Amino acid sequence: MRGVFYSFLGYFLTSPGVVVLAALDSSMVFFLPLGIDFVLILLSARRPDMFWLYALLATIGSIIGGAGTFWIGRKVGEHGLARFMKASRLKRLQERVANSAAMTIAALAIIPPPFPFTAFVLTSGAARVNAWTFFVTLAGVRILRFMGEGALAAHYGRGIIGWMRSTTFTVTVAIVAGIAIVGTIASGVALYRSTKRQTVNLRSAATPP
Repeated sequence: MRGVFYSFLGYFLTSPGVVVLAALDSSMVFFLPLGIDFVLILLSARRPDMFWLYALLATIGSIIGGAGTFWIGRKVGEHGLARFMKASRLKRLQERVANSAAMTIAALAIIPPPFPFTAFVLTSGAARVNAWTFFVTLAGVRILRFMGEGALAAHYGRGIIGWMRSTTFTVTVAIVAGIAIVGTIASGVALYRSTKRQTVNLRSAATPP
């Protein structure tokens, strides 16, 4: 159990690892639904007195990753978003962003998957939502979410630690690892193909008949 567990999550079960995982969780390629929440709960269960620190580090990492996604949205603009998502999904996101304030959009960070938060951050950047308001609200909502999870894990830590020693936990970690690997590869391939297709289209448009 320990071998499987630490081979996949060993680094992330450290203070620097929490920041890295939280940043990846807010990126466009890495795919692990509730991954940062899972790690935060495990760490808080092992070290109840440090739950507040893990929540803070997770928030910092989430802001770093979100800032990168927001910046990419700003760079590509609304017309460039088509390379990252389907037209039908993009239209829905653009309508929601257009009808919501930056504070409202960032506040959606408290909603767990399958809510497409990363796509919202990307679209918000492209729509030039006010960055300061967006990220101040995002930081507040994330720290609220992570503090709540960490406090609960610290309180019920003994039961969680017991579960970590079970066969069910070993199987769960293996499944989570598989989902992360397959999902990340699929996301990376999709992003590469869409970017390549967009580049070909731009070259075709620039080539005189």
